[in-house]
Amino acid sequence: MTEDAILQGCLKNQAAAQRELYNRYSPKMLAVCYRFAHNREDAEDMLQEGFIKVFLQIHTFQNKGAFEGWIRRIIVHTCINNLKKNKRFNESVDILQASAVQVREESVPSIVQAKQIVDCIRILPIGYRTVLNLYAIEGYSHKEIADMLDIEESTSRSQYTRAKQMLEDILVRKNILQKPKEKFEWLAAAR
Repeated sequence: MTEDAILQGCLKNQAAAQRELYNRYSPKMLAVCYRFAHNREDAEDMLQEGFIKVFLQIHTFQNKGAFEGWIRRIIVHTCINNLKKNKRFNESVDILQASAVQVREESVPSIVQAKQIVDCIRILPIGYRTVLNLYAIEGYSHKEIADMLDIEESTSRSQYTRAKQMLEDILVRKNILQKPKEKFEWLAAAR
């Protein structure tokens, strides 16, 4: 089925088209949810809730931009709303622990697999992980993140800085980043 045929079928509430849409996009969207979720079950719940919204709002897609991008925005917003609803976003680490990590604007060796990086990102406290995902991976600005999460823009910036610091520490401890002076370009591998 072509993307247009799937879209037209979904607009008519055809189960086959809805199933095809879900089968085509759910693996990528589950990966998005997994980066925000506490565990796989939470990620699957976010995914299901997100696709319900996709099916309910499909009539609002205006063929401006990629259909997959439109779905991804709905999934990301579903994840954020889920975190806010469950008040999980407010979990964080002690400021002393976060400030003890040295800032190194460097990059991970190119041999690092994306899965290793995502697994390390998932170790971060939920607030740090959320801002890191939204800014570095999803491409939102700190202003957009602040609006989305009902926080100050400066809070988004500081959470992002602390998240990078903590992530680097985790990568070093797990021997993924062998030398503290190595380049730290993990974003390319995490996308």
